[in-house]
Amino acid sequence: MKKTSASGPTQNPTNGRATPRATRLLRWFLAPHRLEELEDDLEELFHQRVEQIGLRQARWRYARDVISLMRPEFIRRHPEEYPNPTNITMIRNYLTVALRTLIRAKSYALINITGLAVGMAACALIILWIQSELTYDRFYRKTDRLFQVYNRDTFSGNTQVWETTPRPLAPVLKREYPDIEEATRYRPTRVVLNAHDKSLSLEGAFADPAFLNLFDLPFITGHPQTALSEPKGMVITKSLAEKLFGTAQALGKTIQVDQKDRFAVTGILDDWPPNSRFSTVSYLLPYRYLVSLGWGSDDWASNNEYTFVLLKEKVNPEVAENKIKHLTAHHLKGILDDVSHRQIFLHPARQWHLYSKPENGSLVDGRIVTVRLFGLIAAVILLIAAVNFINLSTARSEKRAKEVGIRKVAGAPKRSLVFQFMGESVLLALLAGIVAFLIMVLCMPLFNTLTGKQLAIPLSSFSFWLTALAFVLLTGLLAGSYPAFYLARFQPIRVMKGTFQPVKAGFSPRKGLVVLQFTFAIVLILATLVIKQQIQYAQNRESGYDQNNLLFVALPGDSFSHYEALHQELVGSGAAISVSRSLGPLTDINTRQWGLSWPGSTKADRDVEFDRFGTDANFLQTTGTKLLAGREIDVRRYPTDSSAVMVNETAVKRMQLTNPIGTRIHFLDQDWQVVGVVNDFIFSSPYDPVNPVLISGPGRAVALGWTSIRLNPANPTTQNLELIQAIFKKYAPGYPVEYTFAAESYHAKFADEQRIGRLTSLFGGLTVFIACLGLFGLAAYTAQQRTKEIGIRKTLGASVISIVGLLTKEFVYLTGIAFLIGAPIGWYSMQQWLQGYTYRTSLSIGILMITFSFTILIVLVTVSYQAIKTALVNPVRSLRSE
Repeated sequence: MKKTSASGPTQNPTNGRATPRATRLLRWFLAPHRLEELEDDLEELFHQRVEQIGLRQARWRYARDVISLMRPEFIRRHPEEYPNPTNITMIRNYLTVALRTLIRAKSYALINITGLAVGMAACALIILWIQSELTYDRFYRKTDRLFQVYNRDTFSGNTQVWETTPRPLAPVLKREYPDIEEATRYRPTRVVLNAHDKSLSLEGAFADPAFLNLFDLPFITGHPQTALSEPKGMVITKSLAEKLFGTAQALGKTIQVDQKDRFAVTGILDDWPPNSRFSTVSYLLPYRYLVSLGWGSDDWASNNEYTFVLLKEKVNPEVAENKIKHLTAHHLKGILDDVSHRQIFLHPARQWHLYSKPENGSLVDGRIVTVRLFGLIAAVILLIAAVNFINLSTARSEKRAKEVGIRKVAGAPKRSLVFQFMGESVLLALLAGIVAFLIMVLCMPLFNTLTGKQLAIPLSSFSFWLTALAFVLLTGLLAGSYPAFYLARFQPIRVMKGTFQPVKAGFSPRKGLVVLQFTFAIVLILATLVIKQQIQYAQNRESGYDQNNLLFVALPGDSFSHYEALHQELVGSGAAISVSRSLGPLTDINTRQWGLSWPGSTKADRDVEFDRFGTDANFLQTTGTKLLAGREIDVRRYPTDSSAVMVNETAVKRMQLTNPIGTRIHFLDQDWQVVGVVNDFIFSSPYDPVNPVLISGPGRAVALGWTSIRLNPANPTTQNLELIQAIFKKYAPGYPVEYTFAAESYHAKFADEQRIGRLTSLFGGLTVFIACLGLFGLAAYTAQQRTKEIGIRKTLGASVISIVGLLTKEFVYLTGIAFLIGAPIGWYSMQQWLQGYTYRTSLSIGILMITFSFTILIVLVTVSYQAIKTALVNPVRSLRSE
């Protein structure tokens, strides 16, 4: 039936209209394909009843009829008009529509795919790095029961921890404590291996047989229970076997160690994984061989070995630790004056890599802070890429509004529209995922260089592909959920009448997302600047010696016993202008000493730690260190200088010496006489204060196994190095000559901070790039929406500069808000980061100004292109465009 009367549900109730509430209820529950017919019938019946029984009764019966229609057959949707959105045909239709939409809006698709691809690639690379960090030293079958033994003691009121332990500790732990299933000693070394006319100098270690039980790597050949039990047997890795013998089948073959002893290969290990603390270890020698060489000491006061233990199953680590913590203190009674604070404790294998920063006598966070930082950066990058998608999708809402209106008028329910738009976002994410994979493959070598790792994409892993697919789908759903519901809720009546316009609120969700993007970008920019400033601050610190043309060489083979002849030839050849024998490289701490006493010292002074160095002569000329008082050690002119020491400025202050020259210091069961005072120099970390330093002569128990060489600057460096290598090979044939430049060694002290700085710069730059990519798209759509307005303004005489300012001021305003939010967050975060360094830079207003200026600049550069392009358009074309 058709409407024939002007009176009906749309009229005023006082003139005979049906109950408005009942009508709204009818339209709410009734299936759309039944609504028009039934509403017309009820309306006609209502008017008949008004004439027969009156308006009040007619309304009551109208409401009763509406309620009576609330039955399944009237509520249920028509299957032909409202097909299942997950139907294969509909999915094919959605896919077709999505592809056509992307083809029509190429720039929109390109910006979104690029942003999502870069975001997903960066996020995936960071996840690979995080996975490597989190699995570090956690792949052993007995990881949960593996522990390393650490020392703890208090010196000068500061509680410190260190990982080297006495030689007798491991046997005593295994023998006397039932909670400990196994204990092993371990000591890194570097020797020269000779086999089949090949000579290699590689890192290895001495270890007890139990080591192979604790760290259970797969054996290719040999038996882990007995491989290190033979006094002349050694275990090598697969890679080393291939280097020396050309094959992994090297069991039983002979290797000469340091041109002296011969060892039979009793086991071949698979290569250590790169995320293992032993990844650089190529061979294992029996620990008893170390003892036979006379290296080290059985003294409980001598800490030179690493000790690892395996607890028995179901043993509580805290209970076991309480039982053993006073063991070394017990054996040190009578050797050290005060052992009341000496303890040992257990550090679990699952925390070796991530929680190993010494602080107040404990091992805390450490690298886990970096892992958390880059995990947050990964989430931020992906979030910003998703925000770009949301902003661009909602910005294009006007272009999609008519499409939504037509579909709704044609009968499409909201869920079908949501499904369609979500499908478009997932399709975009899949395309971006393919591009992201290509970016990962291309960037993996560079990323490995930046991180110092050997990461690889596990292409043969089914779980990797499943995770990657889930990651892409999740990204698509995350990015597309809000735009899908936003577009699907448009009202078709307003859209079809042409009255639809986006709400121009003072601060819309889109603007909030832009602020969120640049807040994160500002925090990362500020962090990058502070990290670089801290590194530069430490690099500019005076090292205290001349790094140029200074190199260090370990004395190989018999060169140690022929040092005097070696010294004369190095200087006589013209390759070196000065040579000095030393305890080790000047850039590294060789050893630390406490328990010293001197005239006027107290019992508390015995806890003062001194960094130790050793020399025989020519220390000042070779290193470029300045002499402040007295003279330098020279055993050639003063044979008694074998028991002489030089001290640095900090040592003089700490020892409270008014006239240090001639002071006698007692340590190593010997009296040493101070003959000189040198300036402070950086012996350890450039971020830490300078410690007291003792530079001793070649007295008892001071092995000067290194030589420091000052190259002749008049010759090319390559010529000097060739001469030096030839001279060393003369006195140590068969040994490779390994040297380290002081400048390179000092520069390596900044490696961790520089790596963090490079990664922060990289991902901060990507964050800014993705944010600017979205900003560029938003600027394009904003300019397009205001084309007619700009045309009118130009017609009325507006200049290009004023129009550019009009189009850019909103984005500058949003950037300013982002800066007000992000700057305090970045400032506080970097202040906390700097607290980890004793020698640190300070934050200034200048760095905030640089951050703000840089951010505004990149925003203006991003937006101004579209603004200028729009402002230069002929106003006639602008007015015709609509």
